[in-house]
Amino acid sequence: MGAHCDDIAIGAGGTLLTMCLARPGIRVDALVLSGGGSEREQEEQAALAAFCPGADLRLTVLKLPDGRMPVHWDEAKAAVEELRGQTEPDLILAPRTDDAHQDHRGLAKLIPTAFRDHLVLGYEIVKWDGDLGRPAAYQPLSPEIAEQKVRLLQEHYPSQRHRPWYDREAFLGLARIRGIECHARYAEAFAATKLTLDLGD
Repeated sequence: MGAHCDDIAIGAGGTLLTMCLARPGIRVDALVLSGGGSEREQEEQAALAAFCPGADLRLTVLKLPDGRMPVHWDEAKAAVEELRGQTEPDLILAPRTDDAHQDHRGLAKLIPTAFRDHLVLGYEIVKWDGDLGRPAAYQPLSPEIAEQKVRLLQEHYPSQRHRPWYDREAFLGLARIRGIECHARYAEAFAATKLTLDLGD
């Protein structure tokens, strides 16, 4: 899930590529709260198709206004609950609950209200707020996957290229730091607020 078109790809694009290449036909349900009916939705459709090769991708992009998610809480909650009614996921990738952006943070806080017994990994998005913390979980990325992620981000989101933080160095730099932290070349990192273990089997 993402608050904006490109959130999912920035935060977990390498993880999606890794999973989808390893599991052809995997089902991916994607919900994005804003950008519906605009060029951003078209970008997101093409991008997620590229980030989820061979997957059974089901994408919904809503029209909530960017930057206003807290005052559209009811609509966002209804969308999350509707998705819950359609799927029983093994893994949820969504923003972190301590993300500095109000749209990201608001969506993150909605996830456990609908998905109470699921593994939720909160992805990080590099931005000017400087809110990157100490992750709890890592997905190592091969150099090829890391490079492919950066290439797809540049290729599929031309509307974002003007942003000063939206560049190859930022994305690969963060992936390199997270790789160092988990003894890999590159990685994506995630927050995990609650994990249920079964160590008896």
